[in-house]
Amino acid sequence: MKKIIISSCLILFTIFSVNAQKWLTDIEEAKNIASKKNQNIILVFEGSDWCAPCIKLERNIFNTSEFKTYVKKHFTLLKADFPRKKKNKLESSQQKKNNLLMEKYNKHGYFPYVAVINKYGKLLGSTGYKKMNPSEYINLLSSF
Repeated sequence: MKKIIISSCLILFTIFSVNAQKWLTDIEEAKNIASKKNQNIILVFEGSDWCAPCIKLERNIFNTSEFKTYVKKHFTLLKADFPRKKKNKLESSQQKKNNLLMEKYNKHGYFPYVAVINKYGKLLGSTGYKKMNPSEYINLLSSF
């Protein structure tokens, strides 16, 4: 019985560590990591608790194993969330960071808005939610 539990835990740990992706919330940290790994940054503006297309993008693209596997080797991930529900309210310091990102990269306030920037912060291209499969979306982001 002990061996089964240990084996199950190891399998679950392997599954979660392979498919884990870390979304950063600080652009300077993202630029530092992108510089070290020589990667571009995917910057996502979303309303996680109110924006239906944002939720679809998260579920249909970002949470797929295909996307997670690809971005782990090719991109650094940065997210600027703008929740509306009181229970999801961000700390004021994080809200300020997100507002600054919005002023620089998403002046029109589109949601979701996906920007690909280089390790220096220069905008390379942008898109929003598109009804695509993960492979098509990856190809779109990689084309910038």
